[in-house]
Amino acid sequence: MSTPLEPTTLSIEGMTCSSCVNTVEKALNSVNGVRATVNFATETAHILAPAEMQAKDFIKIVEKAGYSATLITDAQSITLHNKKSGRALFFASIFAIPAVALSMVMSWHHQVDMWIHEALDYFGLLHPLYSPTAWAVIALSAPVVILVAYPIHKAALRNLLHPTMDNLISMGSLAAFGWSIYANSTGIGDVYTEVAAGVIFFVILGRFLETRAKAKASNALSSLLALDSKEVTIIRGGFPLITSIDQLQIGDEFEVRPGDRIATDGIVISGESTVDNSMLTGESKPVDVRPGSQVIGASLNHNGRLVVRATRIGSDTELARITSMVISAQGTKAPIQRLADRISAVFVPIVTVLAIGTFAGWYLTGSTLTQSISIAITVLVIACPCALGLATPVALLVASGRGALRGIVIREPRVLEVARKVDTVLFDKTGTLTEGVMNVQQVTLSLSAGNVLGASFASILTEEKILSSALAIESLNSHPVALSISRYALSNKATKLEVNEFSVTPGAGAAGRVHIGDRSPVVLIGSPAAVAHSATAFHSEIKQAIELGEAAGLTVAVLAWDGVALAVFSVGDQLKENAAETVSSLRARGITPWLVTGDSSQVAANVASVVGIDAAHVVSHALPETKLEIVQKLKSEGRTVLMIGDGINDAAALTAADLSMAMGTGTDTAINSADITLMQSGLNNVVEALKLSTKTMKIIRLNMGWALIYNVIGLPIAAAGLLTPLYAAAAMAASSVLVVTNSLRIK
Repeated sequence: MSTPLEPTTLSIEGMTCSSCVNTVEKALNSVNGVRATVNFATETAHILAPAEMQAKDFIKIVEKAGYSATLITDAQSITLHNKKSGRALFFASIFAIPAVALSMVMSWHHQVDMWIHEALDYFGLLHPLYSPTAWAVIALSAPVVILVAYPIHKAALRNLLHPTMDNLISMGSLAAFGWSIYANSTGIGDVYTEVAAGVIFFVILGRFLETRAKAKASNALSSLLALDSKEVTIIRGGFPLITSIDQLQIGDEFEVRPGDRIATDGIVISGESTVDNSMLTGESKPVDVRPGSQVIGASLNHNGRLVVRATRIGSDTELARITSMVISAQGTKAPIQRLADRISAVFVPIVTVLAIGTFAGWYLTGSTLTQSISIAITVLVIACPCALGLATPVALLVASGRGALRGIVIREPRVLEVARKVDTVLFDKTGTLTEGVMNVQQVTLSLSAGNVLGASFASILTEEKILSSALAIESLNSHPVALSISRYALSNKATKLEVNEFSVTPGAGAAGRVHIGDRSPVVLIGSPAAVAHSATAFHSEIKQAIELGEAAGLTVAVLAWDGVALAVFSVGDQLKENAAETVSSLRARGITPWLVTGDSSQVAANVASVVGIDAAHVVSHALPETKLEIVQKLKSEGRTVLMIGDGINDAAALTAADLSMAMGTGTDTAINSADITLMQSGLNNVVEALKLSTKTMKIIRLNMGWALIYNVIGLPIAAAGLLTPLYAAAAMAASSVLVVTNSLRIK
């Protein structure tokens, strides 16, 4: 039996490219029993390890690898380092911009040097300073190269054995800076100090813009996290007490005023209102709630005071579950990202060798030392693989956050690659295509059938009294059909009547003597067959209603007074309003729909015909193993299968399918087995999830293509001496920003 693995999430500081990601991942995964993935976009490490291992052990491993880490105990602790990058950019710009500007104005530069030399000659002073303005540029560049870039040099030093982007930047800037001091001291060549300052400036600028863009990418998750309540009004001893949310316990009753967010998941005890769940489920239509209604924590209460009893708190709430799944998804890598990581792992060493080879090639073919060094520095700078490292994780960050806000919770990024290949979808029925709740679909009330009761019933034989008698009997019965008839009667203004001699016969129905005005008929509600045994011949109107209900695959209940059938209630699980539209949209995408249900063949056929599923693709009386076998059979035929369900009996099929979606209203077993959870009660998000997946993969491919093309084109141009180091640094920064900005289009 395998040891259960516990999740841990760390915030990692010091990573600057995907090579850093590889280093941290390799260090963590070198420990037996540990599975870790590191996300460059969120700067986090998601770790699965045996329970006996603690966070401090992982932090030591990360620190030994040359980085710093802190434990994330709350999703809100995941932050991007905006302030640090902003300060670095501010100080870099103060010194680097004047240094670059001073170096760029060459005519003015030489004129000033000439004036200084003439002045020194006039006073008979020696002037070993070959270019005074060059020394001024070196002085301006020194704080940038030494102080602002200190974290880069530090990272490069600790990563000597596993080079990263920092090694390229550090080597390039220090080489340019050191060469400039030597060249200006000896007068043997041109000075490239502005290159050192400019490279650092553009790197810092690029990282600042990346951080800003990544912060925008994580806005969706931040919006979810911001919904979490900090305070709650608990009712203690009949009095409201405002206290910290940490003090709330399961079973506590708390107050929710109009305009407030519901503190945690619970059941409404008193009050009526409408609740907005849109931030959690993406469903814009407000939901009416009353005593007995379940409510989700963080939902917005609109217009009525509610008292709610807490049923789930802390990490068990719906909001916590959603954010946990999103964070987990963002910490997991898609297969395409692993390809980028493998490329980055060997990229930096190859570029370092290429830069040395470029220097040797130019110098040995007659170029000056200055020119050879400049070209080698350009190769080092332009090849930094930032864009390659950001191509996938930022797109996944945006997609998972965007999906969460629309009620689409993605558990694993790999599903994004599978979604576009789906060609077959299997639907469960109850709770998936249907609401999962029995409701009255058709009602026939026949006053003409009651004529045989005689004149004594004339004053009470009304539709209202018939419904009130149904409510009187069915309100005492707990059967799902009885509950649905009770709800229907109440919604049509029926009133509760007194009942005597109540009895229930399982499988047949319920009966009792109901007091209606000055009459007390025996009211019987049950199956047509059961009622027929105790009633006179059914009126033609009643017969027709029974036939129509049974033909539609509905459960039919007949109501009779003193043996005379007066009403027919056809009860069934109502189709979701967008079920047919969803099936049609899937067909339009070339996906073949199937219905696999445990219901009878008649019910299954009726549902399939209404939503547009071919009879050949309908399987009824399906057990859990039947659903699993169908998924496996379709996969063996080369199909890519999407399974959509909500119950425990769907779990095995959900796990076996290439892609699976669970309804957020379903069981925890189904949700934990599925790749994507749809928080809306409807089916609109099935197609939306596929569209989001397709768009995200297009963006990722575009990002990867650009990152690879940039280096394929940029490296030869740099090696050919057609680019200066300064322009190379600008191009490198622009490439990273372009990739991140392109990913934001998913929003």
